[in-house]
Amino acid sequence: MYLEKLNSQQRLAVEHGTASEGRHVAGPLLVIAGAGSGKTNTLAHRVAHLIVKGADPYRILLMTFSRRAASEMTRRVGRICAEVLGTNASAMADSLNWSGTFHGIGARFLRDYAEQIGLDPAFTIHDREDSADLLNLIRQELGFSKTESRFPGKGACLAIYSRAVNSQKELGLVLKESFPWCVGWEAQLRELFIAYVEAKQAQNVLDYDDLLLYWAQMVSEPLIAEEIGSRFDHIMVDEYQDTNRLQASILMALKPDGQGLTVVGDDAQSIYSFRAAEVRNILDFPGSFEPAAKIITLEQNYRSTQPILKAANAVIDLARERFTKNLWTDRESSRRPRLVTVRDESEQARYVADLVLDNREEGLKLKQQAVLFRASHHSGALEVELTRRNIPFVKFGGLKFLDSAHVKDMLAALRFVQNPRDKVAGFRLMLLLPGVGPASAGRALDLMAADRNPILTLSEMQAPPRAGSEWTEFVSVLQELKGGNYDWATEIARLREWYQPHLERLHEDAPTRLADIEQLEQIAASYPSRERFLTELTLDPPDATSDHAGAPLLDEDYLILSTIHSAKGQEWTRVFMLNVVDGCIPSDLAVGTSAEIEEERRLLYVAMTRARDQLDLIVPQRFFTHGQNAQGDRHVYAARSRFLPATLLQFFEVCSPTQSKSDVQSSQAARQVRIDMAARMRGMWK
Repeated sequence: MYLEKLNSQQRLAVEHGTASEGRHVAGPLLVIAGAGSGKTNTLAHRVAHLIVKGADPYRILLMTFSRRAASEMTRRVGRICAEVLGTNASAMADSLNWSGTFHGIGARFLRDYAEQIGLDPAFTIHDREDSADLLNLIRQELGFSKTESRFPGKGACLAIYSRAVNSQKELGLVLKESFPWCVGWEAQLRELFIAYVEAKQAQNVLDYDDLLLYWAQMVSEPLIAEEIGSRFDHIMVDEYQDTNRLQASILMALKPDGQGLTVVGDDAQSIYSFRAAEVRNILDFPGSFEPAAKIITLEQNYRSTQPILKAANAVIDLARERFTKNLWTDRESSRRPRLVTVRDESEQARYVADLVLDNREEGLKLKQQAVLFRASHHSGALEVELTRRNIPFVKFGGLKFLDSAHVKDMLAALRFVQNPRDKVAGFRLMLLLPGVGPASAGRALDLMAADRNPILTLSEMQAPPRAGSEWTEFVSVLQELKGGNYDWATEIARLREWYQPHLERLHEDAPTRLADIEQLEQIAASYPSRERFLTELTLDPPDATSDHAGAPLLDEDYLILSTIHSAKGQEWTRVFMLNVVDGCIPSDLAVGTSAEIEEERRLLYVAMTRARDQLDLIVPQRFFTHGQNAQGDRHVYAARSRFLPATLLQFFEVCSPTQSKSDVQSSQAARQVRIDMAARMRGMWK
């Protein structure tokens, strides 16, 4: 039977509230799932078990933090159901169509209720870069780009706006806590954000944060909240420790009594406060539904060896507040994690490179090894060493697919067809045309915004003097696409045909970029409409192709370099953690409050629990200051991370890198030299 594959705690979570057949509703459930404890498998089994027991899959809402995670969850549910339902399983799993991200589900509800909340259902969604560009336009219109002292840039403005929206905190408090250098601009920022909201409404666009904000505001009306909540017998949320206050408020509005609500997560892995994630959501969940809430803890780890888990447990045991759990495993090992002290970052890089190559010679692929670090720049010396030794690597955290200029051009064209009042999209497109400058584009877009039929207005206005036939063709393509002359697959092909000459004119590496455009077409073919494509691609973009580092394309195997944040949810056979010193972890920029320090502790815990068999925490004793290198002499001495006090050293093999025989002999010879330095100093003046 499919439930026999689960351990006792997993089975409790899966069977919660499903004792009887038919339409049943369980009380609020919190599953604390430790690292490597089979969280995804447990949640998939719970969904499948509900369906097997007669729950209507149309009445199950499953929310994850990526569309890929939702797709994988649906596939797992289908496989589990197939064991019980046989040929009927496929239809049941396919009916699980309320599965997706918070933002994606929010977008669907906003279109459903658009008329009731005063939205045009044809709204388009701006990604982060588009939102920053729109803020920048308004920033310039308000004169803030020409202030005597430096006004925050567009990226900072968007970060402040997003933090205020998602944390649901007053602007002044957000500035004081997270952007203290901008406190003096509070009045101007408030004016900027008011104008930004008005511009979005005039252009019929929503930004990424609006999808949650509008949804939360919508369900603050009890009748709407009750109607949406009544659609679902079960609401399940994965990675609940990563939700923000807006997301938690939505859940509480939909299921105020907690009936049918299941949340899964691990407070010890809450590491995204910079995105306004609120660890208190998971810590306070039981208190929100006392005494009905049930807590089930998954402690059996299927990833790491017992010595690694003992060390990780010891680190997190020192946290100020957490759900008590003690990860354990059947995977015994005599090898403790290593705490390695090295002289500096150069020696750290050599140590890692040496062991990576040794491991490879012993049969461990490069891909099975990972080097983790707190901040992206921490891997600089290692990247130089890997390049010198011709060790291929991939560093996670580069450009995303949608950040590349050519893909953004294509998406801007599709968004402009969908919504001709989208000024950011229109401005980007018009500036692609030879002879069209910002002033001409701005005038055209202003005229379009003032008319009920923007495309007709565009076709009737006089072309900019130097634009020539390029302008005529641009208008013609927009009319064709807006007029519905093509089906969706042909529409994007027609757009590529128009864009390709501009791509070849603007970019020297046009053939490489064209491959991205072709990939975009393939992705688009899997969506039923332009609207669905634009919405879902903006909310959950795939990785880049041409914007990745070149090494993976040149070698079938490569080492993984990753920040801890990017590594969450991943695992490798051997993990190296760089710079385990105060100032790096905890970061010297994240020690202002006890809450920040506690999140840094959780970051180290997450890094340690990525390792299956071997874990090396590396402690450089000194760092060269900014602008210096190993040939300079300006350096600072570092102390081992405060998260590894002397009381925890018992869980580690404490060591230094093994020196080669020649190094040892050279060192011993040098130590035997004796110099009468005093006599030399006196002799200088004789």
